Amino acid sequence: MMNCQQAVRLMSDEMDRGLAGSERFSLRLHSLLCVGCRNYQRQISFLRQACRATPPADVTPPTASSPTRE
Repeated sequence: MMNCQQAVRLMSDEMDRGLAGSERFSLRLHSLLCVGCRNYQRQISFLRQACRATPPADVTPPTASSPTRE
């Protein structure tokens, strides 16, 4: 059975790529038994969704003619 460090690595990988069947099964089994990893998985999922829902900031770079503080 995988440990929490391995589970966290797979959770991160899962966001970037599809997991193989054995990885998905091992992660699911670990998450069923480990409340800490289950909570962590929910939190990173929430953060990822929140970041996707937040509109990008309208950032205008400073120009050479902008006054500077002294």
